[in-house]
Amino acid sequence: MSGELGEAHTDLVEHVGQTQNWVAEIIERRITDPTQLPTEMAVLPTDPREWQAWLSDSAQRVASACSDDALDAPVFNPAGDERPGTRFWMSSMLNEAVVHGFDAAAAADRPADIDADVAAALISNHLAMLTSPTWGMQRPKSAHAIRGTGQTLQWLATDTTDDAGAWFVERRPDGATWQPGTQQADVTVTDPARSLLLTLTRRLPLTDREATNINVDGDTDLAQHWLDNTAHVSD
Repeated sequence: MSGELGEAHTDLVEHVGQTQNWVAEIIERRITDPTQLPTEMAVLPTDPREWQAWLSDSAQRVASACSDDALDAPVFNPAGDERPGTRFWMSSMLNEAVVHGFDAAAAADRPADIDADVAAALISNHLAMLTSPTWGMQRPKSAHAIRGTGQTLQWLATDTTDDAGAWFVERRPDGATWQPGTQQADVTVTDPARSLLLTLTRRLPLTDREATNINVDGDTDLAQHWLDNTAHVSD
């Protein structure tokens, strides 16, 4: 294994384990005030032979934290939508498992299948986060970049039913918004939900036909601008 690949594996393991422990603490402590969010992260074991157990322990911790009595308890929801906080964090942890599971599979040169309904739910969660007031506070450059003067984008899954696989985004002057369903848009991006999710999370390129058969109808630059400015990373 090359040093670069080894470092990538280390970073991935560290990120997933730390995130699981961080979210578990938020739910366990029933944190409602964002100023009280944990500031210390779990420490990755130095011995790689301990990583599997460390990841398993952190996964079990967050699963246990999402108990029946926690599901509707007051907990901070960064998306600021109607979901109780624990339900938001459950979606976020599912996103971590699915998207970073794809990262791990890609690093190992293995296929990674994603259920269409799961992918669709994660796309909704993704867009809810990007269009939330919290995103504007934490990622102001991104929030500013995806504002606009009425430009519209339609993301459309080919393997789901009804509005569960359709997302309409509008770039307004006061911020981007989204809603389920189909409308006429400046650009429509169509593909199975798995490919849409991996494109939205920048795991697959929008226009590389060798990597995906995604169909872009309309202003490709508008869709690419959205992707270029919506990474879940610090500004």
